[in-house]
Amino acid sequence: MLVTKSYEEINSKIEKGEAVVLTAEEVIHVVEEMGVEKAAKEIDVVTTGTFGAMCSSGAFINFGHSEPPIKMQKVWLNDVPAYTGLAAVDAYIGATEVREYGGISYGGAHVIEDLVAGKDVALRAKAYGTDCYPLKDIQTSINLTNVNQAYLYNPRNMYQNYAVATNSSEKTLHTYMGKLLPRNGNATYCSAGQLSPLLNDPQLRTIGLGTKIFLGGGVGYVTWEGTQYKTNVKTVNDVPAGAARCLAVSGDLRGMDPEFVKALYFPQYGTSLGLGIGVPIPILDEQVLKATCIRDDQIFAPVLDYAEQSRARKPVKLVNYQELRSGAIDINGKEVRTSGLSSYSKARTIAGKLKSWIEKGEFGLTKPVACFPAEQVQKTLEIREVKK
Repeated sequence: MLVTKSYEEINSKIEKGEAVVLTAEEVIHVVEEMGVEKAAKEIDVVTTGTFGAMCSSGAFINFGHSEPPIKMQKVWLNDVPAYTGLAAVDAYIGATEVREYGGISYGGAHVIEDLVAGKDVALRAKAYGTDCYPLKDIQTSINLTNVNQAYLYNPRNMYQNYAVATNSSEKTLHTYMGKLLPRNGNATYCSAGQLSPLLNDPQLRTIGLGTKIFLGGGVGYVTWEGTQYKTNVKTVNDVPAGAARCLAVSGDLRGMDPEFVKALYFPQYGTSLGLGIGVPIPILDEQVLKATCIRDDQIFAPVLDYAEQSRARKPVKLVNYQELRSGAIDINGKEVRTSGLSSYSKARTIAGKLKSWIEKGEFGLTKPVACFPAEQVQKTLEIREVKK
């Protein structure tokens, strides 16, 4: 008999403290013991987690109006430029924007981390002055207690799988995948594998616009498909074997935890934001449950040679996450040590925290108000003659 449940049924059990919740690690062993049909009747929610570098992140801030008021044309937060092509005192600080002076080791991600940690941040702004906004210069400080709104809005987070990076050249490469040593001296990867949210719901049957999530230690929501979202990726064991779907997410910086919002610096490359995200997956039926039982040895990622400076790198080979997490993989007969740019232990912590919230009735599930594309191709930027 086919097992089916509704969001309403599951939320009712959560409210009563009766929901059965497992992490994406735990569910694998339970289903092996019980079988899918019996487990689908018993289990209500599976929690997932990931923590890693999420470059396409940033925060909107409304500073409030000064006396006299100012229409901010240029803004710096701790000397990091913020985008101000909005209303008079709104700005967007991007995680990878670096400070104007003093090198590339401090950027927007550090500003965001400082705010979440409760620190003061220096605000400097310039303007051309108008009749209704006469002030042309301002210097002050802000924190989360004295601004109006301050919320993350991240255009691309939670990639559904990603590539493994290595380097066959004779020189060290400094990349967003970290330091890549010459002659395939190492390989780096960035996914929580079997704990990763979008690998546990590969078709996004339960994840869409409005899905409530764990974001940076607080509560957030899925707000749109992520930039570079695509589905035309080779699949192995029903999950993409390479970067595929991703999501845009948002949440209030107030209530987030600096443990799960960390500034990162990649030497000779720049800054990024280390961010923790957890997504609950309601077990609506047996197919949803089966998808959450994916294991590291069933999830494959392409090894790409970053010595090839092209968007169309051909995979050297496919490797699974059990191999990657073992500490070494084979590339052309050579044992190459591996390291993760995402933290599996933090991903496990996030899945566990989200599980606890749900079990205590502190976190209910939201049914998506819209689904994201089942088929979508990522377009490329071609260099064309500019017509004058």
